[in-house]
Amino acid sequence: MIRISLDVMGGDFGPEVVIPGAAKALERHPDITFLLYGQSDKCEPFLERFPKLRANATVHHCEVAIGMDEKPSQALRRGRGVSSMWRAIDAVKDGTADVAVSAGNTGALMAMAMFCLRTMQGIERPAIAGIWPTARGESVVLDIGATIGADAKQLLDFALMGGAMARALFDIDSPTVGLLNVGAEEVKGNEEVKEAGRLLREADLDGLTYYGFVEGDDLGKGTVDVVVTEGFTGNIALKAAEGTARQMANFLKMAMSRTLMAKIGYLFARGAFRMLREKLDPRKSNGGVFLGLNGIVIKSHGGTDAEGYAAAIDVAYDMVKNGLTKKIENDLKNYHAGRESPVGPETA
Repeated sequence: MIRISLDVMGGDFGPEVVIPGAAKALERHPDITFLLYGQSDKCEPFLERFPKLRANATVHHCEVAIGMDEKPSQALRRGRGVSSMWRAIDAVKDGTADVAVSAGNTGALMAMAMFCLRTMQGIERPAIAGIWPTARGESVVLDIGATIGADAKQLLDFALMGGAMARALFDIDSPTVGLLNVGAEEVKGNEEVKEAGRLLREADLDGLTYYGFVEGDDLGKGTVDVVVTEGFTGNIALKAAEGTARQMANFLKMAMSRTLMAKIGYLFARGAFRMLREKLDPRKSNGGVFLGLNGIVIKSHGGTDAEGYAAAIDVAYDMVKNGLTKKIENDLKNYHAGRESPVGPETA
């Protein structure tokens, strides 16, 4: 069984979305057991609608719910040890759960996850990795908002962690990794990105193939399996892509309803438009993975619906099922082992 703890009070809608989302995920993955952390009087009315979920879940009452607008420091002071968000994460720390999922305040969730789980040995800063739909399928993009600004060593860590996630998610032996830059030429970019490129070229890792620099349009093309950047740039790229997808969907909708001939044309092409709508649906790629911690935490969009929340649970399930944490630990160990030089008579 895969044990998943949920911050039921997190997000814009709390139990109204979290519990139906969990029920949808359970239909797809019958081997899940849920630990629901939240205000029991608000959870139970929704659980009554889903008897199968009720039979595969335990409710743990938490009086405190972290608000979407709370500062991380305030959330830590008020919610440490008692909030639904903290206790969902703490269940991963004590081994009660395999992974935690929350749609709550991103800053508070990251602060609590770092405070509770701590970063892995050798990792200076965690990253949030997202699944990005592309022309070729899907890619992993990180960091999309956890670490604002990153030096070369941190970008290297992101590449190692992103590569491990791609292997866990896409079942490929040696995913290609690219550094997001203002150009593909080696002379372009700031010093941190150029130095990270040098480190990746010299690393020559078995489970990772360094492609080189990639540009913004490579995100949609799916040029590489993993795109690495720092959190400021990554978050802007993510929000810009989501906004563009919504804009294109609205443009198509307006164009198809403008004239009678357009409406008739839509009737003949509605199957193709349905496929396009599904491809552009941001719910399909919902679920950011916190990487670099001693445990797995998944961040769902706060404003998503039940289908989107179920997608975040799907990501959580896949990360546990495919041993994400162990893959990252092994990659970090192999990289650092390769950097150690034996000291003996020849090298002393």
